Amino acid sequence: MKKTVVFLAAIMLVQMVVLCQKLPEWQDIDVVEVNRELPRSTRFGDEVNSSILSLNGKWKFQFSQGLANRPVDFYVPGYNDRDWDEIEVPANWEMKGYGTPIYTNVVYEWTLKPNPPEIPVEDNEVGSYRKEVVLPAGWNGKQIFIHFGAVKSAFYLWVNGEKVGYSQGSKTPAEFNITSYVKPGKNLIAVEVYRWSDGAWLECQDFWRISGIEREVYLEARPATHIRDFFCIAGLTNNYQDGLIDLNVEVQRIGKQAPRAIAVKAELFDGKTEPAIWSVIAALRPGSKKKGNAVMTAEVSDVLEGVAAWSAESPRLYRLKLSLMDDQQQPIEVVESRLGFRTSEIKYGMLMINGKPVTLKGVNRHEHDEYEGHVVSEEMMRKDIELMKQYNINAVRTCHYPNDPRWYELCDEYGLYVVDEANIESHGMGYSPDRTLANNPDFARSHMDRTMRMVERDKNHPCIIIWSLGNEAGDGVNFDATYDWIKQRDPSRPVQYERATSGRNTDIFCPMYARIHDMIKYVEEHPDKPLIQCEYAHAMGNSVGNLMDYWELIERYDQLQGGFIWDWVDQGFVRETADGTKYWVYGGDYEPEGQHHDGSFCLNGLVFPDRSIHPGLLEVKRAYQYASFELNPLGTLLKVTNNYDFTNLKDFDLSWTLSADGVSLSSGRQQAPDVAPGRSAFVKLGLDLAAMDPVKEHFLNVELRSKKETPMVPANHVLAFEQFELNPSALNTAALEAFESAGAGEIELTETKGKVFVKVAGLSLSFDRQTGMLDSYLVGKQPLLEQGPRPNFWRAPTENDFGNHMPKRLAMWKGFGEELQLQTLVPLQTEELTMLMAEYVHPASASTYTVHYTIGRQGEVLVRVQFIPGADDLPEIPRFGMRMELPAAFEELTFYGRGPHENYNDRKHSALVGLYKSSVDEQYVPYITNGENGNRTEVRWLSLTSSEGKGLKISGIPCFDFSALHYSQETLDREQRDGAHTIDLEKSAKVYLNVDHAQMGVGGDNSWGAHTHVEYKLKSKPLAYSFIISPIL
Repeated sequence: MKKTVVFLAAIMLVQMVVLCQKLPEWQDIDVVEVNRELPRSTRFGDEVNSSILSLNGKWKFQFSQGLANRPVDFYVPGYNDRDWDEIEVPANWEMKGYGTPIYTNVVYEWTLKPNPPEIPVEDNEVGSYRKEVVLPAGWNGKQIFIHFGAVKSAFYLWVNGEKVGYSQGSKTPAEFNITSYVKPGKNLIAVEVYRWSDGAWLECQDFWRISGIEREVYLEARPATHIRDFFCIAGLTNNYQDGLIDLNVEVQRIGKQAPRAIAVKAELFDGKTEPAIWSVIAALRPGSKKKGNAVMTAEVSDVLEGVAAWSAESPRLYRLKLSLMDDQQQPIEVVESRLGFRTSEIKYGMLMINGKPVTLKGVNRHEHDEYEGHVVSEEMMRKDIELMKQYNINAVRTCHYPNDPRWYELCDEYGLYVVDEANIESHGMGYSPDRTLANNPDFARSHMDRTMRMVERDKNHPCIIIWSLGNEAGDGVNFDATYDWIKQRDPSRPVQYERATSGRNTDIFCPMYARIHDMIKYVEEHPDKPLIQCEYAHAMGNSVGNLMDYWELIERYDQLQGGFIWDWVDQGFVRETADGTKYWVYGGDYEPEGQHHDGSFCLNGLVFPDRSIHPGLLEVKRAYQYASFELNPLGTLLKVTNNYDFTNLKDFDLSWTLSADGVSLSSGRQQAPDVAPGRSAFVKLGLDLAAMDPVKEHFLNVELRSKKETPMVPANHVLAFEQFELNPSALNTAALEAFESAGAGEIELTETKGKVFVKVAGLSLSFDRQTGMLDSYLVGKQPLLEQGPRPNFWRAPTENDFGNHMPKRLAMWKGFGEELQLQTLVPLQTEELTMLMAEYVHPASASTYTVHYTIGRQGEVLVRVQFIPGADDLPEIPRFGMRMELPAAFEELTFYGRGPHENYNDRKHSALVGLYKSSVDEQYVPYITNGENGNRTEVRWLSLTSSEGKGLKISGIPCFDFSALHYSQETLDREQRDGAHTIDLEKSAKVYLNVDHAQMGVGGDNSWGAHTHVEYKLKSKPLAYSFIISPIL
């Protein structure tokens, strides 16, 4: 008994000792920083009074696989780092060969059983950085600050061997005053970065989990008395005609010997030149101390008449200059910033910019570079903005963290609305109120710290029209608190949060992936908040179907004000084969066995990692366009409607082209009419439609084009377009009438036990009696077909197909064509007709399939196909068509149908009917994971020919879908979602041609369960279509 008591006492003593031991900061949930400066807004410093020394570039670097392996005293001057590597800063160390990139969507990368705030200790990776810096001589007497733009996930800082401080929260700056730590001349900066900290519990975003110093590092020298921060709300008043400035400037005085400031002079410039259009001197008043330093403030409120408002359509910027004045009226320091006058508010249940309801035509944008990970260059930012402006995107959500400060400056300059989102996501914890970190008071400080740092850094940017509290982090008291803080700190912008639904802590109902019926239900209940989807139209692989259906609805209801497509860029990284072939990799391509990953789910972009575009982006451009067109029934008047919010159409040109059977007959160009936003006008084009040839199919294409070059948009750029079919009756009969009226040629039909042979006009055809199929089509000895038409009911699954389990749900159709059993092959020849009829049955479903081959007198083959399902409950059909193989020489493609780019029955509004030429090689879209590819809809005819002009023509009765690729359907097919790459595809010299009645749409509501919309499904019902195969000799 006595031994037991002693033993228990010993255990209690050990526990008390453990409890008394202080956790290191990166494990201590109560610590988010040590000695870090208060956050401040982005600003520009006067080069005379404020100096910056960039620390970007090479740093000495040591990577440690586990905590115990890190060099504990590396920060000491004189430490031997000669054997260390060098690493670029900024950089994610995983992209430089250290550690493992991990991609997950929902779960935490270090555990499948989250138990916050526990973080891996032994396996936590550490990066140790050292850099020697020589301070400029002119910095003596200045306050020296070090700035880290972003460090993932937490870090300690030493200067000259002395610990300066600690910070966590990886997507906002950390600054330290290191004046007392530096010395003239050479100084040692040492940084210890942890891959994981307790802060990582709020960084469970759907992206690559990678580490390191991700953004710029620099030293800044400032006067001992300086402008610490300022907040300028530049709004509009007097019916949004005049500018309203509310300016607050905070001045910090460090040390008793610091210069004494008495006032702040604020000046506003229209452009970069003098003189100022507005100027005021505001006296400084004492404020409360911050971090032990004296603080003074100056406040200014004023009205400026007749300012030009900022909007995404007209991003008018002014230059604000703040001069800190001493008692001799001399400037101690000058800082500058750009500002734009605009308002953002919720009125009448709508989001209003500058007093007008706007529609956000948005995308979600992760910071991603195919080589550098989360380190994105200004060049790449500019490329993103250029593409967005040219494809009618006007808004970006910074998913799911504050972006690089330069991004906001560019959005200010070129005009993009921004939803700025806090670096808060705890998706892996789920949303249960008793589980979510949103409702956990232990994480209250972390939530607030991240929110405050975002707002304080970005508050002066006009492009930011909405603050977002975070993403997929549950809801609870912590988000109530951050919402309330933002509304107190910045009443000039709405705040949104998706998990709040319509609760008190969101001003906007911003759901994810709300279906069309959900949107209708919401808006018909007369809500007091607009609906703007923070994510919709999941653009994973071959996707973005039915987007136009969403936008027809959005344009119908005032309170449906757009949304943000998920997402902008495929998050693939570059890898090369031994021979230098580039391809992109994704989740599972780095992670070791046993490490959770979410595979290809990071590939959801409208653009590829190198910013080449997906075909889906063209559909986005069409859905997002700012003008619409209607043609009256007589074709004499064109109604043009201006869907811009602030721009008159007179700034553009209107062009039109009239074509017949794909050949241009006439065209014109004129200034677009003087049409104010939201209004319409009628335009006479002067077309003589009565003179149309009724046999030919006529189309009128109308385009709105840029008149002159503007930033990011070239002159003559097509901004909006529409196509009108003028005589649809011409479509129905032309190909069949041509076949039936073809000239005479003797047709010889002979039969053997195994074959049926047909000879006509120098061509020979043979049909196999075992299969009933055309298996040879020759000109002399040269084949026009290497394999004749075969029934096809399948398509290689897309990412959306895998998401809704199409490969399992519709598995019966995969081998359906091969399972058909020939019942009869009946040749028939009369004086006027030579035909073969093949009848099949599908034993398992009792379905029937019939093909009629009618041979024309010039060697053409009219193919008529009919399918009758054997039961009423068969599932929808992926595709109904025929596939064939053509010689490699038939590389030159011409077609008359919707194009030129890939399109499907639910993604075709951007593809106009026209006459297009291409190579077969160019038909392939290099989606990072393979699947259905290259389709074209509503095709009247196509030809595939050799360089000598010989080949085949396929004519529709009246139309068909097709794809022509160097990849077979089997090559594009795969059994599971992940693991496929472009380099795995075996490219053939052959041409694989699909000629289809139709296939189901690609869908796009989401990629984890949503089916193709019912109107774009191919239902299992009696189906029939026809086409003509003709030789080109």
